[in-house]
Amino acid sequence: MPTNKHKRKASSHGNKTAQNLPSSGIITLHPKSSFWTGMFLVAVSMYLLAFESQNNAMFGLAMLSLITGVAVTAFAKMSLNSKSKH
Repeated sequence: MPTNKHKRKASSHGNKTAQNLPSSGIITLHPKSSFWTGMFLVAVSMYLLAFESQNNAMFGLAMLSLITGVAVTAFAKMSLNSKSKH
């Protein structure tokens, strides 16, 4: 047996079709509507923080809406960028 035997990487034999499959999430399927939904949630949270934050429940709802809106908007923006490249 030769001492310098060529070793192949396991990743070179992997299934390459799995990388080309489109993801099936709701944000990646409809990125524009997800972007506007996220922006709407951010706007609702700003309204709740500005005018209705005296109540602890409204403050909590505003913070949940803000966090969810920012996350949805960020993921939709990334999905919009990746769809425009293809």
